[in-house]
Amino acid sequence: MSQQQDIIIGIDAGTSVIKAVAFDLAGCQLESASVLNHYLTGADGSACQSLGRTWDDCAAALRGLGEKVDGLARRTAAVAVTAQGDGTWLVGQGNTPVSNAWLWLDARAAPTVQDLAAGELNRARFEATGTGLNTCQQGTQMAHMDRYAPHLLDQAEVALHCKDWLYLCLTGQRATDPSECSFTFGNFRTRDYDDLVIEALGLTHRRHLLPPVVDGSQVTHSLTADAAAQTGLLAGTPVSLGYVDMVMTALGAGVHTGDAGAACSTVGSTGVHMLAKPSDQVHLNAEGTGYVIALPVPGIVTQVQTNMAATLNIDWALRLAADLMSATGREVQYSELVQHIEGWLSQSKPGQILYHPYISEAGERGPFVNANARAGFVGLTAHHRFADLLRGVVEGLGMAARDCYAAMGDAPTELRLTGGAARSAALRGVLAASVKAPVRVSQRDEAGAAGCAMMAAVAIGAYDTMDDCIAEWVTPLLGAPEAPDADLSAIYDRNYPAYVATRQAMVPVWDTLAGDPRAPWVQATDPHDEHTDMTLDATLASQRS
Repeated sequence: MSQQQDIIIGIDAGTSVIKAVAFDLAGCQLESASVLNHYLTGADGSACQSLGRTWDDCAAALRGLGEKVDGLARRTAAVAVTAQGDGTWLVGQGNTPVSNAWLWLDARAAPTVQDLAAGELNRARFEATGTGLNTCQQGTQMAHMDRYAPHLLDQAEVALHCKDWLYLCLTGQRATDPSECSFTFGNFRTRDYDDLVIEALGLTHRRHLLPPVVDGSQVTHSLTADAAAQTGLLAGTPVSLGYVDMVMTALGAGVHTGDAGAACSTVGSTGVHMLAKPSDQVHLNAEGTGYVIALPVPGIVTQVQTNMAATLNIDWALRLAADLMSATGREVQYSELVQHIEGWLSQSKPGQILYHPYISEAGERGPFVNANARAGFVGLTAHHRFADLLRGVVEGLGMAARDCYAAMGDAPTELRLTGGAARSAALRGVLAASVKAPVRVSQRDEAGAAGCAMMAAVAIGAYDTMDDCIAEWVTPLLGAPEAPDADLSAIYDRNYPAYVATRQAMVPVWDTLAGDPRAPWVQATDPHDEHTDMTLDATLASQRS
């Protein structure tokens, strides 16, 4: 690293946007560039994305960053990459895609998840991975492919995740990281593959598809000449393979700063709730749900519960209001109504309505797994109006966060928040009162990109340890604590048992409404092959993560 190399680039390839962000070596964000991401959904529960287009968009984001930062190529000390987690990105001969990727949103593996969860090895698999089965995961998706579309796996030479695919495009190296390796196919204590886990998934005969494990805080590979030509960077630039985006975002937002009991919630389109703890202190719940995901810190993991949908529930409510308003003759976009959220919440009384925020068509994955779970209100009366419904939706996010932390065995002593919704004072108040802990908002704009850039900073020797990097990149950006309102906490204490009891009682209702779970998802072939998707206008299917 020369004196002129004063920039680290973090790439965060989310479900909706691919971002390239430039940081100086002290963690100050300099510039960013982004390109909209695109994927396709189908009535069969599929959610697929073109590998080729994803790389092209990533390269375009890097070129866009180069247009904003003078001398970016010569000044770049390292590049790091993270991306949306789970999903299955199959690559075959010559590093060409076998088909479009199955994303974490893909629901086709639902019947296979049910079968595997009932298997005699499932608890042992959970004890090793710390992770419950759901339709998002590469392991369950590959098991489903093996049953119903084996030709996809037959054509593949390696099964990657999104960031792994981009790393392959950047460096020519087939690899995955310790986080996605261990929560899908391995053991969080060893951060490596586990033969029993692979057997429990019925994939022992497919083990050759699993790539080597590389820790990007210790090892880098060089940017290839082809990748340099496409991105505008210099061949030979060190590239770090980050961990999965969930923990990169949490790392950048403050999940691990040395404070016992501190937690981090990312309240975006999905809700991600995390506690950092030593690996020997993990609480594995009886239900077998959640994730345990390694941090790039020796001996430290994150225990995780994830809501399939968080602010997507608020989006639904605002879209409903916008549709009704537009019917009067003036077209209204739901985004115009965001500024009115605080006002609507101030017009309503807390704790009147229970709302279960399972608005995703893929159901729920935290703190329970049920692909049939659906959203719903409980407690409506004739005097309730839209403001009351919206408050119920927001309070449902608070109840869901509390539900998730309860499943991890430890109530947070402090909650660090990131994600767009953290800008809402009313939502922060609901979350603080729900989990009964003060909240602090990270001022870090691009926490995911920062998290993986921190790994590169340690890998190239800019910092001796990750803890040293955290002390400069993360801790100073945490805002002042905002204490929970005691009266509001008392209301939520009263309602929380009813929230849990109601969602438990709804299971047979959800199952009845869902009908035959196998009918739409069991496919003899993959309906989203590379050629079919590339002929469609994918921009119509662009959605938020």
